[in-house]
Amino acid sequence: MTSRTVFGLVCLVCAALLGVAFYMEYVMGLEPCPLCWLQRFGFIGAGLVALLGLLHGPSGLGVRIYGFMLAVMSGVGLALAGRQLWLQSLPADQVPACGPSVDYMLEVLPFFEVLSTAIRGTGDCAEVVWRFLGLSIPGWTAVFFCVLIVVGLVLLLRGSGQERRAL
Repeated sequence: MTSRTVFGLVCLVCAALLGVAFYMEYVMGLEPCPLCWLQRFGFIGAGLVALLGLLHGPSGLGVRIYGFMLAVMSGVGLALAGRQLWLQSLPADQVPACGPSVDYMLEVLPFFEVLSTAIRGTGDCAEVVWRFLGLSIPGWTAVFFCVLIVVGLVLLLRGSGQERRAL
């Protein structure tokens, strides 16, 4: 596989995951919590890095730079998913209070206060509303962020003459 093919696949995976998130929100009626929104931005960031890599078609150092950026974006997303998984593991008496919706917070609060509140998480973030094969939504996002980190690190660590060879 060429690096361009890998970037294209990563971009498609990120788009598909965002499609699933919107399906869960608008068809299944699951309201995303603040940490869910931030995890979406993690997939958007990783997808944009992959799209730029696809369009640019770098080689050598360029592949490594895009691989590094992909790993960093995915690492941030993994940290957010980990935060939500931690909130979901808390006993009921230690779960933070539920907060207002992200839309409402964006209307009335300064951006950095919204961001800070979202990163801390609310009681909404601790609620498990859907499971598949025993994993909640942040569990699955953590799995996919881990896969993207591995892909980014493989691209980062490839030798300069190997950008056209198989991963």
